[in-house]
Amino acid sequence: MSAFVLVEVNIQDPAVYEEYKKLTPGSVVAYGGKFVIRGNPVTVLEGAWEYDRMVLIEFPSKEIALEWYNSKEYVAARKIRENAASANFFIVG
Repeated sequence: MSAFVLVEVNIQDPAVYEEYKKLTPGSVVAYGGKFVIRGNPVTVLEGAWEYDRMVLIEFPSKEIALEWYNSKEYVAARKIRENAASANFFIVG
């Protein structure tokens, strides 16, 4: 069963965040994932949206999504992101 990684992002350093964006797609594909949503804009229908960016990634399973998140490839990218943005990550499914 598919699982989705939902990410809410606030970007503090756009230049560094661009470096992160270059590294992430290869790691996602290596784990059978694909981007469903990658970016903006978000149209709020109810409630409030207080983030700069939303990302939704589909993986074949929750286990594979966790493998990706903890992989050496993504951990390296994540360290770059941590210097450029704050983010909330969720797995659904």
